[in-house]
Amino acid sequence: MSLKSVNKIETNKVELEIEVSAEDFEKAVQTVYLKTRNRIAIPGFRKGKAPRKVIEKEYGEGFFYEDAVNVAADSAVPAAIREAALEIVGRPELDVESLSKENGVVYKLTCVVKPEVTIDGYKGIEVERVVDAVTDEEVDKRANLLCERNSRLVTVDDRSAQIGDTVKIDFKGFKDDVAFEGGEAEDFELELGSGQFIPGFEDQIVGRNSGEEFEINVTFPDDYQVDDLKGAPAVFKIKLHEIKLKEVPALDDDLIKDSTEFETVDEYKNDLRKKMEEAAEKKADAEVENKLFDIVMEKMQAEVPEVMYDERVNEMLQDLRSRVEPQGITIEQYFKYIGQSLESAKRTYEEQAKKQVDLRLALEQIVKNENIDATDDEVEAEYKRLADTYHVDLDRVKRSLDSSAVKMDVLVGKAVQLIKDTAVIK
Repeated sequence: MSLKSVNKIETNKVELEIEVSAEDFEKAVQTVYLKTRNRIAIPGFRKGKAPRKVIEKEYGEGFFYEDAVNVAADSAVPAAIREAALEIVGRPELDVESLSKENGVVYKLTCVVKPEVTIDGYKGIEVERVVDAVTDEEVDKRANLLCERNSRLVTVDDRSAQIGDTVKIDFKGFKDDVAFEGGEAEDFELELGSGQFIPGFEDQIVGRNSGEEFEINVTFPDDYQVDDLKGAPAVFKIKLHEIKLKEVPALDDDLIKDSTEFETVDEYKNDLRKKMEEAAEKKADAEVENKLFDIVMEKMQAEVPEVMYDERVNEMLQDLRSRVEPQGITIEQYFKYIGQSLESAKRTYEEQAKKQVDLRLALEQIVKNENIDATDDEVEAEYKRLADTYHVDLDRVKRSLDSSAVKMDVLVGKAVQLIKDTAVIK
């Protein structure tokens, strides 16, 4: 392989001219022949036994050239990128400029590369650290969640249904006097006021008594997920079997003893306050870090190629896909379940991706500016941290992750620490 030229054709785009000699191209052609001959049948020869020259005579001298061009590129392109010392992003475009048996192949490779980044003023950044006060009311509210967790449903038969009750009902829905799919259930438990059903459904059960059979009239929302029911009036036939009242215990020492490791309400609340204050401190630290990062990104100057943002979005979606598909659902179904489309999710991810890419570029430039380095022991510790975090064998992590990428993660972490250590926190 010979790298003939490197030309910057526009911002963040470089064109390489790569030459593969006739000798190396011949090796690629021979490789393709040996790999594919078992699939080629030539009269007079057993399948897979025809000599290369016979096949080329039958189908043309360039029969193997198309695949050979790709085989030669597999080694020539990475070698040229390394020689040109390019940090490419996205998939490069490869074109064949010329091809012949006598002269080999000349490729034109168009690459998008990482942008040139400049940044200064990242030391001594001033930010305010705000710790939210934990009030008595917030502690009480958190403590009362224990009462909710220990609540129970008690059947009542001396009054009608009220908001907050849980009712057991049979229901069947009709549109234009025809029952519709998915509009029927028996012994369904519904908390009135929860908003679980369409507007108006739960309100019309209020005031009804156990044993009653009645009809309610509703109109489906215009944005309802079933097209046939969007904006449509409907009638539900209801049978109310049972009314249950949520009985919530008092927050007292007996409940604390039965439900926690503490003896008194005061002990429980004091522990809650401590944990809430610790959480407030962590939140303040996280907000300081985010403020520092926002300022660092503002100080960075670079023309970032759009493909870097696109790649990060795709990585985020792929990560999500790898988490939901083992549960038996597609990523499209997942977004449907949470009320989003794949396209709207991508727009949300685009904002996150932009921040992540910009911050990473800024931090990598700070590493260069400050000549930050990492020892072998620090890289080894990062490998171990990753193995422990994902519960994967250390050797497997080392086989999966390039050491230079892991080292850069360590260096970026040091750049973050530099920003924090030099920051002025008010």
